[in-house]
Amino acid sequence: MGFLSGRMTFETFRIGGEPPRQFGPEHIEILQRFAIDRMETASEEQAIAGFLAGEHLFDLEFDLEKNVLADCLHFAVRIDTNQIPAAVRRAWLQIELAALTVDNPSGRPTKAQRQEAKEAVETRCQDEARSGKFRRMQQFPLLWDSRTNLLFFGGSSATAWEQCSELLIRAFDLELERLTAGHRAHDWAVESKRLEALEELLPSNFFPDDAAAEIVWWNGESGNFDYLGNDFLLWLWWYLETQADTLTLPDGSEVTAMLSRTLSLSCPRGESGKETISAEAPSRLPEAAQAIRSGKLPRKAGLILVRYGDQYELVLQPETFSVSGAKIQTDEREDPSDGRGALEDRIENLRGLNETINLLYHAFCEKRIGKSWSGELAQMQRWLKKEAKTRKPAA
Repeated sequence: MGFLSGRMTFETFRIGGEPPRQFGPEHIEILQRFAIDRMETASEEQAIAGFLAGEHLFDLEFDLEKNVLADCLHFAVRIDTNQIPAAVRRAWLQIELAALTVDNPSGRPTKAQRQEAKEAVETRCQDEARSGKFRRMQQFPLLWDSRTNLLFFGGSSATAWEQCSELLIRAFDLELERLTAGHRAHDWAVESKRLEALEELLPSNFFPDDAAAEIVWWNGESGNFDYLGNDFLLWLWWYLETQADTLTLPDGSEVTAMLSRTLSLSCPRGESGKETISAEAPSRLPEAAQAIRSGKLPRKAGLILVRYGDQYELVLQPETFSVSGAKIQTDEREDPSDGRGALEDRIENLRGLNETINLLYHAFCEKRIGKSWSGELAQMQRWLKKEAKTRKPAA
């Protein structure tokens, strides 16, 4: 059931306006009104999105007891696509043309025959689409948390989110903002009264011999600070390798962290490509060190975080702050007989994971936008330069 079992993959969105005091029958009624079985489309081949109750692809049994848990509304959106593959269309066109030109002396179709063949293919496509032969159904879980006024979208597809957000806006009249690295930094700066300092930032130059830092995946627009996500992962890597494996967070709690299982890096100048490393401790491998010391920046990293006795294992994409494959382990074992209590605990664990990631990033923002950054940047530059000089090429 989406966020209620197994590993979790999600992006986080802020909902504008006042959160609902509590979810009630009116929310269930809206879900029913915009359920997938009630949605229509102008074209058989146009994608269609509608709500599900969350248990499976055909679950339309919306209910307060099932869909409202721990101040949250848990449901799903199903997106049906019914497009005929381009290769199939081309094959049908060739078949039609072959039949129409069999008596042509030249063997080539006339303009009228081409038009007739295209019309025949379009008619066949419509018939096949109505039959559902090429229909593809995808389900994406959603969790609307009224306590934090956040929406967790259980996916990473930009196209799926676009269709999902359109449905949410139409059904609930929501204002949605993706909490990327830049937006999270902006929130921290506003709360800490450092907005002016944030707005003066530029991407860090980790190699002082270079004229300026370049990031090809950053559009350079004013107000876009998503590149800070890459700075964050490299800073965390440096901190864990040279300082300690435990950090104090802004709320006074502590988190123990390590890079784990996977690490993807890309050249910010778009010159030397990208590299993905899979290992128990990927940052300790020579190829990982060689990658960052050649100028590559982390684009995705596996993390293990432990806070308040709860362990979170996840993969973080730093610019969007999307989380994939998140696994939560707690000290206390859930009572399998307490079904609803276990589900509510699961939601609390998700909140704890999101809060831990956010606080860890805020600890970085305190350094990055504070007066101490120049000193830490100098240490990171020496770390990169020293290792680059002392590392010998493999025989």
